[in-house]
This record gives sequence, C-alpha cells and structure tokens, in this order.
Amino acid sequence: MTTEKSKMIAGELYNANDPELIADRLRARQLCHDINHARANSPDYLQGLIGQLIPGAPASAYITPPFHCDYGYNITLGEGAYFNFNCVVLDVAPVRIGARTLMAPGVQIYTASHPMSAEVRAQGLELGLPITIGDDVWIGGGAIVCPGVTIGDGAVIGAGSVVTRDVPARVFAAGSPCRVIRSLEPLVV
Repeated sequence: MTTEKSKMIAGELYNANDPELIADRLRARQLCHDINHARANSPDYLQGLIGQLIPGAPASAYITPPFHCDYGYNITLGEGAYFNFNCVVLDVAPVRIGARTLMAPGVQIYTASHPMSAEVRAQGLELGLPITIGDDVWIGGGAIVCPGVTIGDGAVIGAGSVVTRDVPARVFAAGSPCRVIRSLEPLVV
C-alpha cells in the first residue's frame, strides 16, 4: 500500500491532511521553533537541533534563525551550506543543497505545488517537485526558487529573483522571471 508520505516524496498527487504528514509537520514546526528561540550563546545546542530537523546535516552547515520548513527530512545539505536570516524551505519533495552554497536573508525554496486543475485542487490534492542547488552557489536576498528547478554549480542568483526554470552552472542570473545575464569566468587569485 502506497502511503501519502511516499506519494509526496515521489512527486505524485497526495493528501497533505494525512495524519502521518500532519504529525511530521508538527514535529518540524516544534524543531523550527526551538531553533528560532535558541540562545545565541548556545551554538552546540543550535547545531544539535539543526541535526534533528535535517538528518545528516554536516556540522559545518549553518542556519541563522529564524528558519522555517515543512518537514526537514527532505532537505540535504552539503558541507558549509549556509542559510541567513528568515529563510523558508517548503520541502514536500527533496531539496538538495550543495557544499558551500550560501542563502542570503529571506530566500524561499518551494518544492510545494498545486495542480492546475481546479477540480483536482478541490479534492485537497497537492504535489511537490524536487529542487537541486549545486555546490558554491550564492542566492541573493529575497529570491524565490520554484518547484522542479535545478541551479548549477557556481551560479549566482540576483536578489529578488524568481527562479522558474533551470539555471546552468557558472552564470549570473537575475530577474522575475530569472534569466541568465552573463557567464561567470573562474577567478584566478
């Protein structure tokens, strides 16, 4: 028997009012609350909470509170990944964030989506599409990454951008909708 949780993670239509999913969201909300209210002088405690919320998160990954997500267990963080203040991750589908990737304040990552059909939405069904963000990416403040998007290694996303489609590696992309502005050449120091 396929559960609503397995359908959700697979990107199929699912019912978010399933008791298991409700319990998972409540657990994540409690952990986000604890992260968001952790004392600033308790970095080990904060890292422990991050590890509970995002299993397998490396110790070098860091979240500056406040932070909000739906489940936490669908997020994978690379070494040195960083979220600045006020980031939101709607992780109904897998979100993979590469090593040394930086999220400026207010970045929002949405895997959650709804069917285009009003009749299907009226049935209470929704879906999610995975998001992959490569290594060494910098996403500017207030940017929104939409469901199903992949951002390539070394890309830079301008502040306030709405990323509605894939962005190749090593480019600067910005705007609403986000589009490639120019290529980024490796900097030799």
